[in-house]
Amino acid sequence: MTFHPFAVERFLSEMEHGVRFNFSESGVHPMRYADLLDLAGIDPADLLDARADYPQVEGTTLLRERIAAMYGAAPDEVLVTVGATEANTLAAQTLLGPGDAVVRLVPTYAQLPGVAANLGHAVRDVPLTPGDWRLDAAALDAACGPDTKLIHVVDPNNPTGRILSEGERDAIRAAAARTGAWIVADEVYAGTERTGNADTPSFWGTHDRVVAINSMSKAYGLPGLRLGWVVAPADTIRAMWRRHEYASIAAPDLSMRLAEAALEPTVREALRGRARRLIRRGFDVLRDVLATRPGRFSVAEPDASAMSFVGYDLPIGSEALAARLKARRDVLVIPGALFGVEKRFRFSSALPEDHLREGLARLIAETDEIAAGR
Repeated sequence: MTFHPFAVERFLSEMEHGVRFNFSESGVHPMRYADLLDLAGIDPADLLDARADYPQVEGTTLLRERIAAMYGAAPDEVLVTVGATEANTLAAQTLLGPGDAVVRLVPTYAQLPGVAANLGHAVRDVPLTPGDWRLDAAALDAACGPDTKLIHVVDPNNPTGRILSEGERDAIRAAAARTGAWIVADEVYAGTERTGNADTPSFWGTHDRVVAINSMSKAYGLPGLRLGWVVAPADTIRAMWRRHEYASIAAPDLSMRLAEAALEPTVREALRGRARRLIRRGFDVLRDVLATRPGRFSVAEPDASAMSFVGYDLPIGSEALAARLKARRDVLVIPGALFGVEKRFRFSSALPEDHLREGLARLIAETDEIAAGR
């Protein structure tokens, strides 16, 4: 069986460490542990006094209760995982059987479809309309056949930051109902909305076959916890739990304790408020700087997330551009080619403003060189 490497994560793991201006990430600027403890009113001594023991395998009771309350679910409909990465992997392993196919909307974060392909399943693409990144309902219907077992959705989208409209969500639910497919919704960017403070709605509770996935990494600025979760029907959760015991046994005890504190409702809202402030100011800076080179750059304003999928008009491919920016300017962006789209790069701007401006100045200077043929 052919193994398909995970292109985006391979790029990140080989390139991101040590770079000075890292604009390749997809979450908001990470918090300091000290700031989380202060915000949550936690005495560090209480954490240090805890035993370094095996934790509750499916996730602590308090953590699952807090997650369940966010969805109107029951605690036995929640499984805590090692990041959304494990959650996606468990979903593919649990839901897919021989001859089953996956349909995905592209461009997308391709981890779950990649796992499915590596398990030998067919993966069919439904391209979103370039530029405005809208879903073509007819193309979705054409891609979903009798063998479709899983429709993979990232909403808000990675890399474009676009949120599905209610009409698009209806089309996805209709396709799932017609084929008997599961909707697996990666919702890690819910809570990162650029306009207004209403959450991007979850697919959970809107169809009888939904697996909703989220994590502490993106909207909460706590990627180092490596903590995610799945919300699904209780029998599906138990089937995923059995596979979780093979994959990781449990998420780390200390991570679960910190996540319990972060998801206390008052603390949770403070963390999401921080994320939205960074996202909104960061995008404004990015847009204004790119506008200093009219005709060179284009970007559809993201509805949510820390990311923008920036188009450019320069005589260089996206992988070569990324390599040149890193080598000459110590700046890292993700090539659009890794999402199957050329002449674009993914850029994360939810960062401290001084750092963002200095890195953008370097990006502009290097693209000036390329535009001049140097």
